[in-house]
Amino acid sequence: MVKDKNKLTVIDGETLMDMKLPPIKFCVETLLPQGLCILGGASKIGKSWWVLDLCVRIAKGEAVWDFKTTKGTTLYLCLEDTLRRVQNRLLCITDEAPANAFFATSAGTLADGLCEQIRDFVGEHTDTVFVAVDTFQIVRSNNIDSSSYANDYEEIRFLKQLADELDICLLLVHHLRKQGDSDPFNKLTGTTGIVGAVDTAFVLDKSKRNADSATLYCTGRDVEDRQLELQFSKKDFVWKMLRDSMENREMLLPKEMELLIDFMKTQKSYSGSNTEFCEMYNAHTEQSILPRGLKRLMNLWQYSLIDFGLSFRSHRSNGVRLLEVNYSSSASDDSVAHDE
Repeated sequence: MVKDKNKLTVIDGETLMDMKLPPIKFCVETLLPQGLCILGGASKIGKSWWVLDLCVRIAKGEAVWDFKTTKGTTLYLCLEDTLRRVQNRLLCITDEAPANAFFATSAGTLADGLCEQIRDFVGEHTDTVFVAVDTFQIVRSNNIDSSSYANDYEEIRFLKQLADELDICLLLVHHLRKQGDSDPFNKLTGTTGIVGAVDTAFVLDKSKRNADSATLYCTGRDVEDRQLELQFSKKDFVWKMLRDSMENREMLLPKEMELLIDFMKTQKSYSGSNTEFCEMYNAHTEQSILPRGLKRLMNLWQYSLIDFGLSFRSHRSNGVRLLEVNYSSSASDDSVAHDE
């Protein structure tokens, strides 16, 4: 009997519920899962230092920050570098480079054999768990229309199929747009088709070009939305973690709302005009936000603020519009206890 290729392959819910499916595998526990991942960051921000550190630590089975790794062979396609530069960087970050960490400074494109090259490598090194392509732009098809959602999505989907087929974590290093955006993932060069098609997305971003600290934003299908505050060590040439939003939930709030919570921890309660409240907030936090802008953010994040013990309401009294804001540390403690 000839199988109808156009017929859907379906499974009923009861059977699916009873299936024994393997759990998601992580190269780096809770952070870097199997599948297709993308790391965006401005040029020269330090993306490649982190990717190199990942390759070495995963190959050795050493922890990345406080997170366990799955030991295995790694491949780093460092396509913007020379072997001399890679060697210099290795000498900076480790005393002993593992024999199961491999490097290449040239590779084919998606239209010219890249996927087959990766397949061949994994076929020769069957314990491969992590492959990084630095940068994604170099391996893209020459005729690609970077403004096309369909083209972006198709290229990413092609690489996702490869990662799933080989059961590896495939990380693409990518650039950010120069213009800013309140959503860090909107800064990734290309269309939203890129973020939409990958399993996990990371953006390494910092506010000042000469700063040695940055935030690693994480989102994905198999990881929690997360922010890690990092600092680059000029002594060890590695990114070190300062704070993790999984342990400090207020990091997921906008900076203005973090400062608002800190302000209300000292103020406890307030009743008066929105303008006066904003002036007090600006004086305490050394910000210059307008009253309307502060109130808009408070309205937008009001339910999250409640989790941190901060509540507010607006009302009119004798024709005057008033704002009442209250902070309760016990409410914040109850929320944390409930989460735990």
